[in-house]
Amino acid sequence: MSKKLLWLLGLAGAFAMAACSNSGTSSLPATSGMVPQSNVAASCGQAPQGFARCFALMRTDIGGGSPNGYHGLYPSSGTLVPMAKGCHRNCTPAPSPSPTGAPSPTPTPGGAPSGYGPADLQAAYGLPSTTAGSGQTVAIVDAYDDPTAENDLGVYRAQYGLPACTTANGCFKKVNENGGSTLPAANASWSQEISLDLDMVSAACPNCHILLVEANSASLDDLGTGATTAANLGANAISNSYGTAEFSTQNTYDHYYNLPGHAVTVSTGDSGYGVQWPASSPYVTAVGGTSLKRAANSRGWTESAWSGAGAGCSAYEAKPSWQTDSCAKRTVADVSAVADPNTGVAVYDSTSYRGASGWLVFGGTSASSPLIASVYALAGNGTSMSNGSYPYSHVGSLFDVTSGSDGSCGGSYLCTAGTGYDGPTGLGTPNGTSAF
Repeated sequence: MSKKLLWLLGLAGAFAMAACSNSGTSSLPATSGMVPQSNVAASCGQAPQGFARCFALMRTDIGGGSPNGYHGLYPSSGTLVPMAKGCHRNCTPAPSPSPTGAPSPTPTPGGAPSGYGPADLQAAYGLPSTTAGSGQTVAIVDAYDDPTAENDLGVYRAQYGLPACTTANGCFKKVNENGGSTLPAANASWSQEISLDLDMVSAACPNCHILLVEANSASLDDLGTGATTAANLGANAISNSYGTAEFSTQNTYDHYYNLPGHAVTVSTGDSGYGVQWPASSPYVTAVGGTSLKRAANSRGWTESAWSGAGAGCSAYEAKPSWQTDSCAKRTVADVSAVADPNTGVAVYDSTSYRGASGWLVFGGTSASSPLIASVYALAGNGTSMSNGSYPYSHVGSLFDVTSGSDGSCGGSYLCTAGTGYDGPTGLGTPNGTSAF
């Protein structure tokens, strides 16, 4: 390659970065700070200060039940193709969504998609999904608009024989961060997060109504406003599958999640040992992650701490009265559910991102947060919720996860699963709804 061509390429890259240099765009690859896995890619890139990233992780070696999966997207070496960097404000997010058409909500021909489906998750966690959830609303709060959200939700639910959940029948509602109908700009990477969230609520609580709140951007103020709006619109449980590394002024944002009478769940992150906010807020249930596998035991399943689950002692949040471990401040996580992409869940998303669309397999604590929010809704105790304290008085009703680790912390419970409370999995995973 000539020196002139190299210079031109460098100049083009400089102009591309400058186009959003004042717009909060990430300058890091999507997987920076993530647990490295050659068969996994993060949906959202690194976020600048004052913004959050979503925690959805895609399997890149499974095409699922659709020809529009990952086939041909990654080289045979397994090397991860870097994610395109998108703007966070005041500029058009990149890449632009390019829906692959409007597939009708009919089951996928040729067999079930890869990844765990509703029956798997309901069986693994003993959920009364066919009998409970009526009258309950689960809200998911994400950034930007997913233009195919309702249609994709219909495809997922039809595939698994779940009742339709549409705007027309009153089950599904999509609003902006203030509750209005003018939606934010579309963003294909956050669309993957939205599809994952909608499908996990459907899997765990098919009788629940779903409220999708789309923030104008991934700023902490916009996302926090979305959470408050979800509560004002009557959501019983509110899931937030995003976060950022802790920072010294995070307490000034905690008020967004102080929503008494609503169960608020937050993902603990996918970077392994270390604490993310708003998972460390004292007003939420911090949801960690596990690897979930079928097993020849009485339960039929086994779980271990997932290596990517965020955990640890907060540097800034005071210790809640309902936590009694040895950490002087707030400890993360509280509870957990499946998050390992290698024991991942089936998701349908027709908004193409990096060439991937259709039936996909996802993981990350973005999967576990909406699952736990849905378990709260199944339990029907949202109106009596006082922050994340409820499971602590019902520990015996959870599956205790006693193996696995999310990093190095001298063998401490903060990063190593064991009997009783530990950082990566908290008090444990759902065994029915009694703990929620």
